[in-house]
Amino acid sequence: MSIHPDPKINRLNVLGEPLASCCFDPITGYFRNGFCHTAVNDLGQHTVCAEMTSEFLSYSQKVGNDLITPLPEVDFPGVKPGDFWCICVTRWVEAYQAGFAPPIKLQACHQSVLSYVPLDVLMEYAV
Repeated sequence: MSIHPDPKINRLNVLGEPLASCCFDPITGYFRNGFCHTAVNDLGQHTVCAEMTSEFLSYSQKVGNDLITPLPEVDFPGVKPGDFWCICVTRWVEAYQAGFAPPIKLQACHQSVLSYVPLDVLMEYAV
């Protein structure tokens, strides 16, 4: 990626604390740095650190976003239930509305998620 996360924009989570890492195995994040950082070129806003469940993975696959199948050409290892992964905030909202929202690691969800989802809703899904 040519644009790196801006630390001034990417430093806080939804709790107003320093953004924690989401996962290093598999290494996640738009920048593949283990964090749910974002930038203007991150059109999907990969800002929600979610724990993958089989229900969410199946739902996501059915709506056209296969997170299971590895795509090495774009540095995507594929994920399985139990893995943590930075997902698009709009995908999480869609899954929430459909009843398939995965649990989330609040400390690793970027503060911009609050523009889409109230903190009290996020807290219901906290691991």
